[in-house]
Amino acid sequence: MKLLHAVAAGLVPPLCTACGRACRPEAMLCTRCSRRLAGADPLEGSGAPGLDRTWSSAPHGGVARDLVTALKFRRLLPVADLMADRIQWLAPGVLLSGTIVPVPTARLRSFARGFDPAAELAQALAARTDLPISPCLIRRGGGRQVGRRRAERIGHPPLIQARGRAPRSALLIDDVLTTGATLASCASALRQAGSVRVAAITFTRRL
Repeated sequence: MKLLHAVAAGLVPPLCTACGRACRPEAMLCTRCSRRLAGADPLEGSGAPGLDRTWSSAPHGGVARDLVTALKFRRLLPVADLMADRIQWLAPGVLLSGTIVPVPTARLRSFARGFDPAAELAQALAARTDLPISPCLIRRGGGRQVGRRRAERIGHPPLIQARGRAPRSALLIDDVLTTGATLASCASALRQAGSVRVAAITFTRRL
């Protein structure tokens, strides 16, 4: 089987997830894109009301943006592992604590995709940090934030509710932070359900 994989790799070399050029076997990024991603600085700041701390591994641009696109729209689920690796390496240790809570996607969107990007990232991160994971939030309605203007996102945030008791210390996980409207709704739902500390980590953040 390994021989077959080696022959296949020689005939059709693996392609970089970001730029589409040939890359090393078992690698998801070519050397150039790996260096570009490594050079992207993490971002920290007040991402949304109700959050004690917000951290993102990179600005939403370049290779980082390409990875988000590959996960959400090209359905390359292994990209979530690459994202989780970067978060584990770079996120402040004090932030990687509590119970991981994936930001919920509208049910129709999850059904259409066949998976939930935030849940994939949350599970990959939980596997690397040994933190518990609790999908305790649900999203009501099918309205999409993608494509909306900033004012529309903030003025009409998604309706998020908690199922049962929320963890005392919650760590929200999502792929992209844009206006913070969704994270704010999640934080409000968690605090109403019993969370005392609510922090958030996203892979990228739009500037």
